[in-house]
Formats: sequence, C-alpha cells, structure tokens
Amino acid sequence: MKAVQITTLDGPSALEVNDLPSPEAGNDQVLIRVRAAGVAFPEVLQSRGLYQMKPDLPFTPGAEIAGEIISAPEGSGFSPGDRVASLCVLGGFAEEAVAPLETTFKLPDGLSYEQGASIIFNYGTAYFALVERGQLQEGESVLVQGAAGGVGTAAIQIAKAFGAARVIAVTSTPEKGAVALEAGADEFVLADGFKDAVKAQGGVDIVVDPVGGDRFTDSLRCLKDDGRLLVIGFTAGEIPTVKVNRLLLNNVAVVGVGWGAYVFSRPGHIAKEWAAMLPHLESGALQPVVGPTFSLEDATQALLTLDERRATGKVLIVP
Repeated sequence: MKAVQITTLDGPSALEVNDLPSPEAGNDQVLIRVRAAGVAFPEVLQSRGLYQMKPDLPFTPGAEIAGEIISAPEGSGFSPGDRVASLCVLGGFAEEAVAPLETTFKLPDGLSYEQGASIIFNYGTAYFALVERGQLQEGESVLVQGAAGGVGTAAIQIAKAFGAARVIAVTSTPEKGAVALEAGADEFVLADGFKDAVKAQGGVDIVVDPVGGDRFTDSLRCLKDDGRLLVIGFTAGEIPTVKVNRLLLNNVAVVGVGWGAYVFSRPGHIAKEWAAMLPHLESGALQPVVGPTFSLEDATQALLTLDERRATGKVLIVP
C-alpha cells in the first residue's frame, strides 16, 4: 500500500510517499480501507518534531479517518464493508490503517467519507468545549473566532444543535464569513473591529477561541456577566496572557479546553461524545464542512494549507 511518511523533522515539505506493507490489526483493532483522512494542526507540528507525541522516525501521520472495514474481531459488532469513522491516532495518511475498536464508529448513511473524517477531532473538540467545559445553556449567545476553519465551523453547528440562540462568527474576510454563514452562523463580523460590533449587540455569553494572539483581550471584553472564554488553541501563533483582575471585575472566566489530554486519559469518553452527537449527525443538524482535499502525493500541500491559514472547512487527504 502507499502511505505518507515523516522521515525527517524538516517540516511539511519533507513528507514522503512510500510503498509499505499493509498493517496488521490486533485483537482489539480493526483494519480499515481509508477513503478519507482528516488533516489537523498536530500533523503540522509532528512534521517539525514540535508535537507532544513524538513517534520514532519514520512514521505515518494521520489521526482521523473514514472508510470501510476490511477485517474486525469476531463479536466486535463490525463486519467487512461497514462504513466507519475512526480515530486511529497514527497511520491514517495511507491506503489502509488500523484503529482501536473503542474509537471506531459506524458512519450514518447521510454522511460522506469526507465528512466522516471531519467529525471526531473537530466536533469532539467543539462538543467538549461548549457542552462539557463551557456548560452551554439553552438560549445563550456564542461568538466563534476563526469561524471558517474546521474547528470553527464545527463549533457553530455544535452551538446551534445544543441550544444556542445566536451564533456570531468572526472571520478575517467576507469570503470566509460566507463559509461561516453556510455552516449555520446567524451572522459574521470581520476580525478587524469585531469587539465594537459585538458589544453594540450587548455582548455574548461564550467565546470559542482557537486563534489566540491579539484577539484574546478583545474577546474577553465581549463577554456578558458570567461569560466564559473557551481557550482551544493558538493558530495565530502567539499565546496570549490575561490580567486576572479583568476576570474578577467583570465576573467572567477563562476556561482551558484540552480535548486530547482529557479524552485519552478517560477510556470510553470519545464514545460518550459520539453518542451525544449521533442524533444530530443523523438528523443533519451536524453537517461537517468539507474543505480542500488532496491526494497522498500532495500531502505536503495539505499541511501547508493549514500551516499558512488558508483553509476553510476541514482539510482532507483522499487516498
């Protein structure tokens, strides 16, 4: 089979596509024919040796896949040909991959493989952020930074599906604003001057922030009393700081959202999140926004699309 490999830590441009033996599944694993693989920032970091998980070189990246079961243990509930979405952690940028049974789920008929490979990371993160960490309440308002990206579009849809009355998207361009509206946002505002536009409407209850950088303080200023700013990541590159007297004086909270560290230390938690989201996946309320797709041979371009912040929706590799 063909697979992308990281053989040196020289960044996305150093990725290679090589012929490798098909992987063998263990007793608690399934073998999947990969039809689509999600691309996320951890893979960009892995290509430079900057991610917390540092496999021995060479290795095949790719944590999130969708495809068809090739083989599964007897009694697992899976049969050859079943359409599934799975978190395989490593090995997904390939024509075949093995994945744990506990993080493999049957894909609803209404979703494509590309959408299936867009769920577990982004929608899991958004659900964990808004529902579990942010304690989203029915009727609250939500502001989403970086709203045209994979996490941003997922956060828009999770917010609406789980009770938000209004979702405001923050984007860098009107074109990205249109993507956010298509994903389900009620309106968008441009990043330049977003604070004044949001405060003019009375502020919001929750801010979802995967961007960080110089937007952070203005995001805090957008919060109503009892508001929560959910820190998901720092795609702007700069890790912001906060003067805690601002939290005290305004009765607001900054909440850390470390999805991976949380779920991987709690076996079965990803399955609980999938079960909570499944009715909305089946109803169509959650419809992952598919972004640019690339072949295995163009994996470098897939990672650079994220690294250079050119992506809208979920970036995918389709073997």
